[in-house]
Amino acid sequence: MAQFEIKDGVAIIPDGTTKIGFNAFYNCTSLKSITIPESVTKIEWEAFRGCTSLKSITIPESVTKIEWEAFRGCTSLESVTIPNSVTYIGDGAFEGCTSLESIAIPESVEIIGHHTFSGCTLLESITIPESVMEIGSSAFSGCTLLESITIPESVTEIGSSAFSGCTSLKSITIPNSVTKIGYVAFKGCTSLESIAIPESVEII
Repeated sequence: MAQFEIKDGVAIIPDGTTKIGFNAFYNCTSLKSITIPESVTKIEWEAFRGCTSLKSITIPESVTKIEWEAFRGCTSLESVTIPNSVTYIGDGAFEGCTSLESIAIPESVEIIGHHTFSGCTLLESITIPESVMEIGSSAFSGCTLLESITIPESVTEIGSSAFSGCTSLKSITIPNSVTKIGYVAFKGCTSLESIAIPESVEII
């Protein structure tokens, strides 16, 4: 695996690197910025977990996978650009990113994993693309500023606790494609004024 260097808060990743490996920058609290070269195709498990000074990151078009908990606990992360090349965003990838205000999920992603954006307390809005078929358990739990969300017709399943603790959520549109709504999916959504459950739903 390539050797990485942090100099004056900037991570230097050599050209030709194909992956940022498991725990590569785990708990590197001095890391403030990083440029990922176009040669990288995968960001592995916990690669940047706990990088509490990292404020922004641009992921190049070469990357196809962001593995589990890749940016979990990056509490200063305000913005991230995910390209359309990404097909997989792992469980807990952005969990606890408490400074993240908005994020665009690319059209290529089919599953929003478990706990992916859990605890992103400044996340006010998010667009779920038509490519997504499943919203994992606790995917948006604790997103206390999220006011509204539209679920596209492609989604068939909303996982357990998916929106639990979203105390500002006022409205949500559930399409006829959804057949299953998991356990306590909307628990603690104290601002939710109304919700329409379509006839397609077989399990709540």
